[in-house]
Amino acid sequence: MDSYIVITGASSGIGYEAAKAFAKRGENLVLIARRGVLLDSLKAEILADFSNLKVITNICDLSNPKNVHKIYDELKIYDIKAWINNAGFGDYSLVGSQNLDKTEQMIDLNIKALTIFSTLFVRDYFDKSAKLINISSAGGYSIVPNAVTYCASKFYVSVFTEGLYHELRANGAKMQAKVLAPAATKTEFGMRATDKDEYDYDANFKRYHSSKQMAEFLLKLYDSDKCVGLVDRNSFEFKLSEPIFAHVFR
Repeated sequence: MDSYIVITGASSGIGYEAAKAFAKRGENLVLIARRGVLLDSLKAEILADFSNLKVITNICDLSNPKNVHKIYDELKIYDIKAWINNAGFGDYSLVGSQNLDKTEQMIDLNIKALTIFSTLFVRDYFDKSAKLINISSAGGYSIVPNAVTYCASKFYVSVFTEGLYHELRANGAKMQAKVLAPAATKTEFGMRATDKDEYDYDANFKRYHSSKQMAEFLLKLYDSDKCVGLVDRNSFEFKLSEPIFAHVFR
């Protein structure tokens, strides 16, 4: 039976580059995103170079929890070797002036969708050699001014995934849970976070990575036996490590 790697938020940025990177390894893909035109373009690009691969696309807004359950049920017919929860977005605003409609959508996507997918995947793949990788942020390990709510959502992702990593190990699971924490990465993130049509990364950051570089870091995490892949804010080096947050062992 063919196996697949699922990537959410695959139409741009890290998800887009990760899809191409896994394709180069000969992996079949299930790609999920809101923008069908971009998904179709990515699929065509991959199949032009790797015609032997199977690439399944699903157009879906994952900020709606009902869609999350529906998509997961539809994918039960596939054997999934890795699930990468990459879909998410940020918001640059003060808590007192943030747009609550946008904030609620961000929480639904960054936290709810990721938790639902992770939970269902653990239930089905606990005893299989599968990998769950949740995309957090360096802002999921340190608080960034003007992005408090976004950081809080990513702290959740980091804590949830590290806790799941411990839980799986303690209960003899074959599957692994890992968390990737990028720092500034040149994607559409800046535009979405500021609600602008353009965003100058050179003007706003002294250093940043490209989406392709982060996809390479993602593969390093995927290949490792470590739980955390984190970009250090000071050195901007990518480091693999055991869980970072304190954990109470019984």
